[in-house]
Amino acid sequence: MPTPELDAAVRTELEAAAFRRLVDHLRERTDVQNIDMMNLAGFCRNCLSRWYREAADTKGLGLTDPAAREIVYGMPYKEWQAKYQKEATAEQKAAFAKANPGH
Repeated sequence: MPTPELDAAVRTELEAAAFRRLVDHLRERTDVQNIDMMNLAGFCRNCLSRWYREAADTKGLGLTDPAAREIVYGMPYKEWQAKYQKEATAEQKAAFAKANPGH
């Protein structure tokens, strides 16, 4: 079945819905560490929040990084870190270094 032609407004609505679902999913999956996401997918919650802030910048909205992170994390980043972030293992760090040289 061919991909349906979508007008720009509908496409934006669908993309926004998919984004909201992704953010909700990531908020629920606090067991998934950012380093795991980086090692497997090449992006993490911080990347997603930075992309959100960059998009806001193109609209002249002046969203800060902490505000964008709160949108993605559902709480202030420092709070999320204290509640859910674990120290990365040596194996995770090695995989990150291999997958993301110079990062």
